[in-house]
Amino acid sequence: MDKRTILLLGISVIILLAMLWFIGIDEVIEALQFANLYIVALAIAVQVFTYFMYALRWQILSNQSKMDVGLLELVPIVLVGLAVNNITPSGRGGGEPVRAYILSKERNFHFEDSFATVVADRALDTFPFIVLAAITIIAMTFYFEMPVWLLAVMILAVIAIIILLLVIIYMCINPNFGNRIDGWIIGLVRRFYKKNTPELENKIHQAVFGFQDTMKNLISNKKALYYTVPLSFFIWVLEIFRVYLVFLAFGANVSPIIIGEVFIVASLVGMIPLLPGGLGAIDGLMILFYSSAGITSSISAAATVIERLISFWMATILGLLILPKYGSAALNKISTSSSNTNEDDDG
Repeated sequence: MDKRTILLLGISVIILLAMLWFIGIDEVIEALQFANLYIVALAIAVQVFTYFMYALRWQILSNQSKMDVGLLELVPIVLVGLAVNNITPSGRGGGEPVRAYILSKERNFHFEDSFATVVADRALDTFPFIVLAAITIIAMTFYFEMPVWLLAVMILAVIAIIILLLVIIYMCINPNFGNRIDGWIIGLVRRFYKKNTPELENKIHQAVFGFQDTMKNLISNKKALYYTVPLSFFIWVLEIFRVYLVFLAFGANVSPIIIGEVFIVASLVGMIPLLPGGLGAIDGLMILFYSSAGITSSISAAATVIERLISFWMATILGLLILPKYGSAALNKISTSSSNTNEDDDG
């Protein structure tokens, strides 16, 4: 973890503590004391089960790409990816290259092939998110008095996600566009990389076209889509159900629809690359919207604290504990992800 990330994490924690102080730390602590620990434990179990569902979707995609990987092999790599996403202010994208790197090195796969499965996995996660986000934005404008800037940010975030998804799909079905991407990357290398060599450019060619071929096979594979698309929607249902259980543990019977709307909005804001994992921003928005939905501020804050401990901190701690298992090279990839550098040397 670099100094910048540590600083941002510290700022995020201070923001969260300031919000709790504003609400009333005593009231939040009192609400925490009355939480049903059995239901909290059930919420934790749902989250652990969700990790396995993430790994199962990735396993299906990997197997369809002729990369035979066990489910239990992928679960710890998924946790590392989640942890890296949480600690890097990169719009929740830093963990994907790390996941692909670890898988390629552990099983001697080509990086472009493993990275293609990771991108496909992320795209499948994005598809239901776009659908739910569009519905949520429309619904939130009717049920909540949202600031214009927040509405604009959410709409722009959804548009950016859709554009990125379309670019990836178009790159995979149009060879000429793949050639243009390849030429663009080569142009960047020639401009900024002083030690450019024909071998490096050839490696970039292989990486781009290998990635393109693998993604094309995944997109055209109806069997893989038949299993993974419903699984992606099921994973989002599990995420919302976990939040519902946390509120239930505090005796607040909140509508799953309200929870889903707030969860999607918080996720959209969390994609803004300002704070690691959206920490601070997500917590504040969740407390604000749940309070606006009629839940007392103390219960909203207490439930949000528990929910974030389960969804954010548990994955972060477990992933960072597992990370040294994959060696110092994997550790170096975190700083690479934070700096937004290319993965060309891993092809």
